[in-house]
Amino acid sequence: MNIKEASEKTGVSSAAIRYYEKESLIPAIDRTEVGNRDIDDRIIRRIRFVTQMRAAGMSIENLRRYIELFDAQEDNTKEQKALLQEQLAVMEEKRDDLQAAIDHLNYKLNHFYDHMETTEAELRQLEKQHAEKLESTEQADDELK
Repeated sequence: MNIKEASEKTGVSSAAIRYYEKESLIPAIDRTEVGNRDIDDRIIRRIRFVTQMRAAGMSIENLRRYIELFDAQEDNTKEQKALLQEQLAVMEEKRDDLQAAIDHLNYKLNHFYDHMETTEAELRQLEKQHAEKLESTEQADDELK
């Protein structure tokens, strides 16, 4: 299939497929006699894998390393697994940060009116103190003149 068909099949833009090939994230794509890319199921599977790993937040550098390990002749399963575990830890940390933000937002929404009243009262008090301070500073300046 050509690159347009592969793009439609995978949901990945033609530009991204070309980029994946340029960055060696997918194997070099065979060409037809007229020079068009001839993409087979092996490439489609690799495109999907790369897309999934990028969606999981894996860096291009780590993804390239993983693919190099996968494509190597020797057994690199421990290193491959370590890269995946590293990425999982990154994702779990992001998830935890996001969950903390969601929890905080839910708290704010659940206590919106109580919080709003308290905050508004505090802000009014601060504004009053600021105005009093300005007034006393102006009075002191007037006395010095």
